[in-house]
Amino acid sequence: MATSSLLFSTSLRTLSSYLPKLDRRRQYNPFLSHFRSLTTRPPPRSLSMATANKKVVEVFDTEEELSVSLAKYTAGLSDKFAKERGSFTVVLSGGSLVKSLRKLVEPPYVGSIDWSKWHVFWVDERVVPKDHQDSNYKLAFDAFLSMAPILPGNAYAINEALTAEGAATDYETCLKHLVHIGVIDKSSVSGFPKFDLMLIGMGPDGHVASLFPGHPLLKENQKWVTHITDSPKPPPDRITFTLPVINSSSHIALVVCGAGKAGAVQSAVGNSHNSDVLSPVQMVSPEGELKWFLDKDAASKL
Repeated sequence: MATSSLLFSTSLRTLSSYLPKLDRRRQYNPFLSHFRSLTTRPPPRSLSMATANKKVVEVFDTEEELSVSLAKYTAGLSDKFAKERGSFTVVLSGGSLVKSLRKLVEPPYVGSIDWSKWHVFWVDERVVPKDHQDSNYKLAFDAFLSMAPILPGNAYAINEALTAEGAATDYETCLKHLVHIGVIDKSSVSGFPKFDLMLIGMGPDGHVASLFPGHPLLKENQKWVTHITDSPKPPPDRITFTLPVINSSSHIALVVCGAGKAGAVQSAVGNSHNSDVLSPVQMVSPEGELKWFLDKDAASKL
């Protein structure tokens, strides 16, 4: 079924002002001051919006449709970077994001992706054993990695035997080595590592990785990887990429499902400024493309 695409040169504040009134028979034209009825057009399965600042928003009727689109997007970038760079560096978060990657390990993608080029990292991790229920590595392994033929040495887990501070330092050392040998690209703009694709989720409070609203770590601008021992969400000891590393990415896919996150989505996508303090997700602004994958519940307040 066709996807309805809306390209904007105006801000997403304009978008948020009309979306509540948008039904499946109407399409907004930013160059006209009125709505034009499209009664003969079938209802779209997803709504796609783009802005001049490389932010793309796609809304899907179901999480299943979202997962199909996310797999196609990821597979396309895998092919692109594998051919251009000889490697594809992918960063994962925990939470519900991993579930939405399931289509990658199903036909046609599982047999067509060059998995030997994949190098997988974690944007944040809990300092717990790898077989612990709170481990982001375990979550990814059980739902995705165990079914994808990625080379065993190309999934870079933290050393959970260390303290949170030690694990963060060790992980940063690993990243610097991989930048040095050319596995990970380096941003010519920021000097930080430039990952090909970050696949990350978002919490109901707008946190990304283990960067929480109002936390001092949001101001860290020197380290690549840092640690937190007072996470407001258990477990308290974690490592996390810093914002400069996240924002040096070539592509970021923000995958959000559920009505419980609709308020944070509204603030970020709708450019709402109800508070003087930006949430972490509002501070995500990559060098390349930021693409939101939303189900209709997460987008319900747009």
